[in-house]
Amino acid sequence: MSESQPNAAFTPRVFSGIQPSGNLHLGNYLGALKRFADSQTAGIQSIFCMVDMHAITVWQDPEALRRQTRELTAGFIASGVDPEKSILFNQSQVAAHAELAWIFNCVARMGWMKRMTQWKDKAGKNQENTSLGLFAYPALMAADILVYHATHVPVGEDQKQHLELTRDIAIKFNNDFGVDFFPITEPVIEGTATRVMSLRDGTKKMSKSDPSDMSRINLTDDADAIAQKIRKARTDPEPLPESVEGLAERPEARNLVNIYAAIADLSVEQVIAEHGGQQFGTFKPALADLAVAKLEPISSEMKRLTADPAQIDTILRNGSERAREIAAPIMEKTYEIVGMVR
Repeated sequence: MSESQPNAAFTPRVFSGIQPSGNLHLGNYLGALKRFADSQTAGIQSIFCMVDMHAITVWQDPEALRRQTRELTAGFIASGVDPEKSILFNQSQVAAHAELAWIFNCVARMGWMKRMTQWKDKAGKNQENTSLGLFAYPALMAADILVYHATHVPVGEDQKQHLELTRDIAIKFNNDFGVDFFPITEPVIEGTATRVMSLRDGTKKMSKSDPSDMSRINLTDDADAIAQKIRKARTDPEPLPESVEGLAERPEARNLVNIYAAIADLSVEQVIAEHGGQQFGTFKPALADLAVAKLEPISSEMKRLTADPAQIDTILRNGSERAREIAAPIMEKTYEIVGMVR
């Protein structure tokens, strides 16, 4: 592989996965689902996965996990991801993820895993009682990506460290065995709202775990709930600034402008050019109308899809078959490189 184009020998391919943890919200839509749907027009094969094996690194109610996996699939489709254009499946239906994860467990170093910020945050002072899966799951994440030789992964800022680990594992595997087999996957971080903040506190990320439902817009919210949450979103008393620089020390204002820009497919500069100087009493209704027009159809379509779980299960089965076709030869070659008799 050349220094300038390390992935030139690989077919461009996008992979991303989301945990089926329930309560999809605006941050999931703008930071991931909308971008996934938009990427389908780029002509690059896209693989999207409900990462249910990651979900069970902490205890899950089995029935809730099944329901949430189907709900997440519905969220993908309602947001515009076409299961005919893209590959849509749940992780546990493709055994190659777990197979490659074990090989990567033997490539990755303990020190790498201990440095992972999310491991430190989730385990805290209770590390001895957390599951081995929670500690090792970055190797599974690397396997999710590399079992398809994915060259690009759309990620939020909080996932960059995991992708860096994926790159480290690929480089070490290639160096250990003297091959140029796994691509050095590139992160794709773009858009004005890759990190959507709470409607109640512009310094905190929008989260399903926030005790206040008013802090987020759920993708299952109806038009009235969406509009009400935006009207009651926390703001400061000043009007919107006349320039982007004026948003620097105003997290709530910046968040609402970012959300408007991302939903409308505009730049922040364009939003400020149109709405700069307005009071929030004028800007919020405009944002509410925009959000309702975009999100209410998604909510309605999600309800329609989740009412027919058999349809969703068929989509996931079909997607898993297509995923296995890509993963199988990559997995076989991996075993050959490692020296396993098949």
